[in-house]
Amino acid sequence: MDLKIDNGNGVDSWKEVMLIYTSALKQIETKLEILNDEFQHVHQYNPIEHIKSRVKTSESIVKKLKKNGYESTIENMVEHVNDIAGIRVICSFTSDIFRLADMIENHKDIRVISVKDYITYPKASGYKSYHMIVTVPVYLSDRIVDTKVEIQIRTVAMDFWASLEHKIHYKFEGNVPERIKNELIECANMVSDLDARMRTLNEEIKTLAIPEQ
Repeated sequence: MDLKIDNGNGVDSWKEVMLIYTSALKQIETKLEILNDEFQHVHQYNPIEHIKSRVKTSESIVKKLKKNGYESTIENMVEHVNDIAGIRVICSFTSDIFRLADMIENHKDIRVISVKDYITYPKASGYKSYHMIVTVPVYLSDRIVDTKVEIQIRTVAMDFWASLEHKIHYKFEGNVPERIKNELIECANMVSDLDARMRTLNEEIKTLAIPEQ
């Protein structure tokens, strides 16, 4: 990302970088909404249930930089923190996740940098989600800035599980008791089973003939 030279107090640069990341989020969110509307038009079905977006706070950015051994500068923030702008897409079924990921990858204005498929390969904790780091061009008055955005795609059930896991890790500051860890893994297995059964049920419903009125 191309940033203007700091004027000495960092205010202008910080405001500019936040403007750029916020603009990138708006662009990605709009593109996703258009893809969803198009899918509804063509297939009479919406793969996206809802979308959440956020820009990391300065405190979270500094904490992540320090954790990874970097000095807290805007240059390091732009270079080494990939999830400053984050968007979470909630789908009904796991099949929607991969369908939507393909649509994003084929979008000419979006460039995919990396993918982490925690659906096919869940984390040891049971966490499931599909992560993409992408760049999108932000058009300013004097230049175009390719800006990184993290996209997370998951089902409603996966999002519910991940939300609870996050709260638990925050409460215990990462030192979660073994019994609760095991319970979370068991719940993750239940979520996977529920997603699979709901997907199968949905596919069966689609194959049934609609009786004439």
